[in-house]
Amino acid sequence: MTRPIPQNDSERWMLLQVAHHQYHVSTTENYDEVLFDVTERFATHQSIGKVEIGGLLIWKRLQANTRWAMDLMNVPDQRVHELTRDAYLAANNLTLSVPEAARAARSALGSLPGFKTGDALASAVLLAAAPQRLAVYDRRAHHGLNLLGLTLTSGKGRYARYMDLVEHLRHLAHSNAEAWTARDVDVALYWIGG
Repeated sequence: MTRPIPQNDSERWMLLQVAHHQYHVSTTENYDEVLFDVTERFATHQSIGKVEIGGLLIWKRLQANTRWAMDLMNVPDQRVHELTRDAYLAANNLTLSVPEAARAARSALGSLPGFKTGDALASAVLLAAAPQRLAVYDRRAHHGLNLLGLTLTSGKGRYARYMDLVEHLRHLAHSNAEAWTARDVDVALYWIGG
């Protein structure tokens, strides 16, 4: 049985709130230990390397037996640190709106193998870089947006468009007296779309 698509923000908020709660009662903080560790390393060094990206790859449960993974391993770790530093600085640039920061940070990662197309791993890196501003994108969150009656187009610039919608939903939470981060929104979308 399919549920009807919400027609307004009030209906969207009810679904988000329930999904957020269900996600948190169904998971443990242990699952996010890798994310917390990488976030701490980003905060300390303002960059991460291949080791941390590998941790996020496992955390996101993505495939590593691909050509891009081998190509990434052949990039000097110093270069990975340089590019992730650029992404960190863009993501945390408070003179930029969240969607603008998302666009700039995502672009900074674009020359790394595995980050040229697709936003799943890149968004995990960017969440770790700016956990109070940015969110994880994946197909389930994308589907969650569809189920909420919100349209996200694919293609170049999708992550910035995604963050624009996440910001809309985060502001919706705030208007309902909830101090949600973008991460709170993405876990609710993940649960709705799962």
